[in-house]
Amino acid sequence: MKHPILVLAVLLPWLTAAMHAATLTVSSPLDYQVVQRASRDRGVVRIAGEFADPVAGAETIEARLVTDGKGGKWRRIARKPAGARFEARWEAPAGGWHRLEVRAMGGGKVLAETAVAHVGVGEVFVVAGQSNSANHGEERQQPKTGMVAAFDGKRWQVANDPQPGAGGGGGSFMPPFGDAIAARFRVPVGIVACGEGGTSVREWLPKGARFPNPPTVLSHVSKLLEGDWTCDGVLYAKLVARMQSMGARGFRAVLWHQGESDANQRDTTRTLAGPLYRDYLARIVRDSRREAGWEVPWFVAQASYHVPGDESSPEIRAAQAALWKDGVALEGPDTDALKGALRDGGGQGVHFSGPGLREHGVRWAEKVGPWIERSTKRGLWK
Repeated sequence: MKHPILVLAVLLPWLTAAMHAATLTVSSPLDYQVVQRASRDRGVVRIAGEFADPVAGAETIEARLVTDGKGGKWRRIARKPAGARFEARWEAPAGGWHRLEVRAMGGGKVLAETAVAHVGVGEVFVVAGQSNSANHGEERQQPKTGMVAAFDGKRWQVANDPQPGAGGGGGSFMPPFGDAIAARFRVPVGIVACGEGGTSVREWLPKGARFPNPPTVLSHVSKLLEGDWTCDGVLYAKLVARMQSMGARGFRAVLWHQGESDANQRDTTRTLAGPLYRDYLARIVRDSRREAGWEVPWFVAQASYHVPGDESSPEIRAAQAALWKDGVALEGPDTDALKGALRDGGGQGVHFSGPGLREHGVRWAEKVGPWIERSTKRGLWK
């Protein structure tokens, strides 16, 4: 190099400025995050992040929402943030997608800025159970409205199948369900899926729970010396972790689709008696509510279908209905009624075809939608 001193002189101001540049990051909300609305038209968004300012020139952190290309007013959310984290609660209008813009100000100038491109205030659902609550359908589905997102416990994304956080690599009812809710209420919808294929209600019990006979699949159970069986609690812990990650009243309801693996098993010693099904699911509901810290609404579907000729279990259906009648859970759709071309394998399977997944989503929306209407009229959490 012929002129090292000249090059250094040119680069030095740039390097000095870079070393002293302020940095601003936002950790909450995440891109495509949906926040549960607290009333018909409002919700509270938690804004959190960190600001590093080597020259300590920052005076405030400000934020605004941009919706449909129209920016709102800048509002101060933190004072003197240098070298510190900041956090604020922002009451935002239901709807989306909003763009959240955040900036650090000092001396009348913008020192640093960042943005979260997609933030929604709408309806959020936790979905749990076995394969028909997960990704085992015949055709992968995608949201048509552009208003449905999914959360796997770490990040949010567009809710294209397979749903993150749930088992299987195929299709699910969740994109069509989300589309139906989004179209009805004109708000974004968040899906938090954690279902696992082939699981019995016995495998969803808390760790250490005991029961007299095992399910067909033994992935999450073991036999005790006394002759009873016990659950490892892994699925229950995952469900509770998803619920807790949303915070108190941070989602609308749990949607539970499960029962096929407890009904009419080929080895009859693996079939679960209806009264035990009712008691075990009631315990899961009760204990998960306690750990979540609030009275989480649960919807329980009628689900016991296997194949043509083995299309329902009166015992399991009665147990599921008993939970509605006893006020433990709310009534979900009758999925045993979805037969023929709505099932995979040309109507011969236990899972759903493409049309079946779409109909399954519509049936869930038909149960959940009117309840949301009633809830928002009387105040969301009253």
